[in-house]
Amino acid sequence: MNTKTAISRSRAQESSAAIERLYITMRHLFNRGFYKPMGVSGETLREALLELRPEIYGSIAEEKVELNGLLYVIERLPIGIEECRYINLTSDEGYAQSHFTAIVPPKRRRNCYRIDEEQMNVEITRGRSDIYDILTHLTFIFIESHKIKNRILLDESEGEVTRDWKKLEEVVKAGKKLSQIDKEKAISRCANILGRPFSEIVAVYDGFGSKEIPDRFLHIIYWLGKIALEEVLDNNKRTITFSPILRERLGHHIHGEIWANSIKEVLDKNNWLHRPIHIISANMHSVMNSLFAEPVLGKQYQGKDFYAVFEDLSQSENKDLRKKVEDYASKNGMIFIPDASGTNIDVQIFDTSKIDLSKTIFAKTTCAKEESPILIVMDYAFGEQAYETIDELLKPYKKGKNKTFLQVESVSIMGKAGILEGGKGDIMIPCAHINEGTADNYPFENELTKEMFEGNGIPVYAGPMVTVLGTSLQNKDLLKFFHESTWQVIGLEMEGAYYQKAIQSASKIRKSIPNHVKVRYAYYASDNPLETGSTLASGGLGTTGVKPTYLITIKILEQIFNITT
Repeated sequence: MNTKTAISRSRAQESSAAIERLYITMRHLFNRGFYKPMGVSGETLREALLELRPEIYGSIAEEKVELNGLLYVIERLPIGIEECRYINLTSDEGYAQSHFTAIVPPKRRRNCYRIDEEQMNVEITRGRSDIYDILTHLTFIFIESHKIKNRILLDESEGEVTRDWKKLEEVVKAGKKLSQIDKEKAISRCANILGRPFSEIVAVYDGFGSKEIPDRFLHIIYWLGKIALEEVLDNNKRTITFSPILRERLGHHIHGEIWANSIKEVLDKNNWLHRPIHIISANMHSVMNSLFAEPVLGKQYQGKDFYAVFEDLSQSENKDLRKKVEDYASKNGMIFIPDASGTNIDVQIFDTSKIDLSKTIFAKTTCAKEESPILIVMDYAFGEQAYETIDELLKPYKKGKNKTFLQVESVSIMGKAGILEGGKGDIMIPCAHINEGTADNYPFENELTKEMFEGNGIPVYAGPMVTVLGTSLQNKDLLKFFHESTWQVIGLEMEGAYYQKAIQSASKIRKSIPNHVKVRYAYYASDNPLETGSTLASGGLGTTGVKPTYLITIKILEQIFNITT
């Protein structure tokens, strides 16, 4: 073994050990009920995260403040959390019925409530993965806040701070809309405080802001630094607590059971329990648009590549276009079930017997009318939540003393994932899911194959995929090991192993669904964490994801409708 390989393997082993320490520590702190992130109790978390140096968190281990990583995290945390010294993680405990207004982060579906000036409550209804996600994000911003403190505090005994910090404080406290000149002066001061060039801050500045708070970047930097200063000067440390109800409920499938029962009640009400059922985990637009865009908008796009329709439907400004398709779908066999369980997973049910497939792109179906399938399309689950939701959905429906088994014929999973060879928008077809941090692996026979997707102008990769404990905890060394070793992993995602675990236990152990149930997994690449500048923190897919999304959706539906191409 050459020295370079040995060093690479050693670094991968260190990273793997750091991830293991992170999760063991987080479980311990959860069971304890509270901890102080920048105190002794949070030290193991901080040290493990700094040793791991995840790609999304960029320069976390350096003295300068990480800007892209900070933006990625801030978009996933509630507005105002940087001002709060006390963060309380709760279950769904009735705050929705109170006077408190729910704060939902732009890029994470979780309800948060600002209790007072110093406290933020964050509802955890999606299981352990949600807790791991928020704790790693909070640990990151607290580490960054102390970097700011180190650069502005001149004398700890006297509490003396830099002139740049005093000037930034004046601007933030004034709370006025800034002119271009004043904004650039403030950015110049931030450049010194953060150890970053003026141009780098200008590049990310608007990403932190909104129409209502255009200068939020300054606000965030000020409050992160202010609370870090108070932790050192006044020994007034931030505290994270876990409510007793959350600790009692976690792992008991409470939200998943309510969610699954609401779906089964709709199936029962419409006499669909004995119909062939196909479950699809996807978004809330691709199946609907694939079925109904042609009859609604076909004439409008005649002679054009039909992916142009899907691209237009994905644009935020085309609300009227989407409304036309939604209205038509609602009149032709689609029922929408908005989530009321706390899972944050909406559902669409399609009765395909009410759809005139001859007018759609699936006109070549060989399905007999009396065997028209029921499609249950569920929005994306989050990490371990995938097991909770599918496990509950595949259980028999109980009504009084009666128990009805669902006639589930297939489960299809379509989603975004990180790719380890290739780039954004490429397609991955897995043959197995390896569960990171455990000895579990789930090989399966995928009804989708690499060959089905070739010839469409999109690179396609096939092989095992790793189900990671958190996308924000991956680094190059560990991912390179998975990719280049005998595992030959092609990508990473967060739910695959949990879905397959639930499907295998339902079909092979509990016998609650047919043993011959078909499974389909396909992912399109949202990022390549092995490439500098191509991580999730580098930004979204834009329209790059439209074609692979619909290509995968259409292939899934063609198999359900028995269309051979």
